[in-house]
Amino acid sequence: MFGLWRTFTSVVFYLTLAVGLGGLVANGLVLWHLGLHIRKGPFSVYVLHLAAADFLFLCCHVVFAIVQAALGSQDTLYFAVTFVAFAVGLWLLAAFSLDLCLSELFPSCHQRHRPRHTSAVVCGLLWALSPAGVLLPAHACGLLRARARPLACLRHHAAAIAWLGALACTACGAGLVLFVWGACCSARPRPKFYSAVLGSALLLLVCGLPFILYWSLRPLLDLLLPVFPPLATLLACVHASSKPLIYFTAGRQPGKREPLRAVLQRALGDGAPQGAGGLSLAMHAI
Repeated sequence: MFGLWRTFTSVVFYLTLAVGLGGLVANGLVLWHLGLHIRKGPFSVYVLHLAAADFLFLCCHVVFAIVQAALGSQDTLYFAVTFVAFAVGLWLLAAFSLDLCLSELFPSCHQRHRPRHTSAVVCGLLWALSPAGVLLPAHACGLLRARARPLACLRHHAAAIAWLGALACTACGAGLVLFVWGACCSARPRPKFYSAVLGSALLLLVCGLPFILYWSLRPLLDLLLPVFPPLATLLACVHASSKPLIYFTAGRQPGKREPLRAVLQRALGDGAPQGAGGLSLAMHAI
């Protein structure tokens, strides 16, 4: 039984590393093309920051997993730091989904009253404020090599679980509303990022929620269901690595071979691609 468990953990570990490395390459390509060579609109700014959050999450996980395997020990500090990047991505996905949903439900009002740099400002605020929502409960619960404070841990952790659940519901709910509205209630063409939001919401539901559940119930799951943590981590890496495939699928034309930049330009860009010699117009806002 011990040999079977060791084989299982080794297979999941190397599979997670492979998925993580593939995701780093995929998100790196999105960052390179969308950040430097494709003209961005208000919604593609969210995609750029999502790719950055996923890249950071995968980079932290791969590096920390290799370090822990080399040292032969587990450190809760690594888990807390890695979850910060995951939480930033969750905030960004919820904001992206909600913004696109509102633009489809109330197009004229959204276009008239939405400030020009809303996406960049929202993304900047989320990058600045999200880490506190993870690190405060992690510190109170002793995950950052500090002494645990049970009452403070309980309060902070309950608040963290509440906002994580609210974000997941917002992202999935906005995707569901967008799907129903586009399928049944609207005669207009589907918005450009329709597939990206729906695919990301489905990925979160299938692959992201187990990792949120693991963060919420980590000591209990480590004790009662030791098979769950490595599988939840693998699914979280799949969640972070698969979004570029959604963008590629949304932008490619069947039966036609094109450069990756052209496919991403069609799926994510706003107008003509930027020349090789300069940055896109919206780059300064990020």
